[in-house]
Amino acid sequence: MIQADKLTKYYDKHTAIRDVSFAVEKGEIVGFLGPNGAGKTTTMRILTGGLPPSSGTARVAGFDVLTESLQVRRRLGYLPENVPLYTDMKVADYLTFVAEVKGLERGQRRHKVGEIMEKCGVNKVRQTLIGALSRGYRQRVGIAQALLNDPEVLILDEPTIGLDPRQIIEIRQLIKALAGQSTVILSTHILPEASMLCHRVIIINNGQIVAVDTPDNLTAGLESSNKLRIRVEGPVDQVGAALTHLSGVLRVGVEEGEAHETARSFIVESERNCDLRREASRLIVERGWGLLELRPADMSLEEIFVRLVTKEAQEVRE
Repeated sequence: MIQADKLTKYYDKHTAIRDVSFAVEKGEIVGFLGPNGAGKTTTMRILTGGLPPSSGTARVAGFDVLTESLQVRRRLGYLPENVPLYTDMKVADYLTFVAEVKGLERGQRRHKVGEIMEKCGVNKVRQTLIGALSRGYRQRVGIAQALLNDPEVLILDEPTIGLDPRQIIEIRQLIKALAGQSTVILSTHILPEASMLCHRVIIINNGQIVAVDTPDNLTAGLESSNKLRIRVEGPVDQVGAALTHLSGVLRVGVEEGEAHETARSFIVESERNCDLRREASRLIVERGWGLLELRPADMSLEEIFVRLVTKEAQEVRE
């Protein structure tokens, strides 16, 4: 549904992106992750037809973004990071105007605008001037305009920026509900958001793709050991020493806790082919300590991101 092939973009002597290639399948939600200035917005602007690449090609819904840009835009919904709204228009009037621009037939517009306003939670401000809205509501109006034409492909640049926690949950639920209906690619600085929403992630740094995969596969490829999170009620020093002496253990770390707490969480790292769960639980029970939790301590998406970006930076320096 989205195909980028060796996209490169120069701004004078500065290379914004270089040889960026990836594919997004129909119905997928894919996260586009990277630090500020990594090339996320540049890539998204190329995919939406708003910026020509210096070299390389991109296709959206089967159409070339350069030579068939009108066909691409008919099938696309786009939420830029800074939503260009007409602040002197009321919400309902603005969305009706956008519906007309996007080619919705006159008889469809009122019903579609009402449906999208309800879905995006802006119905109660439909007669409010956009200039008088909070940043969160403006963001909702931006998402609403992107959805008006039932796009096959939805490109969202920081869709939850400026929203309060309740609104963030609602917008995440909305995006999640689009899986299978629209192909979604979204950029975000909120890594847990990508973990919750996305089937796969694309990580970009210094204008180049660092990784494209599921968080689980990225974790498996980066981890050279097994990790367990074990929460134990017992003397911290004794528990840590006992866990350290289990066969196959490489290191044991203790998470910070309050001085008055009687239980602590330990991260026990072992050799990759070593499963410590049975031995660790038997040890804790035999010593008379309280076993409160025992589960795999998977690498978070944040840890994956930091490790990949750091690794890439070290390779560049070398």
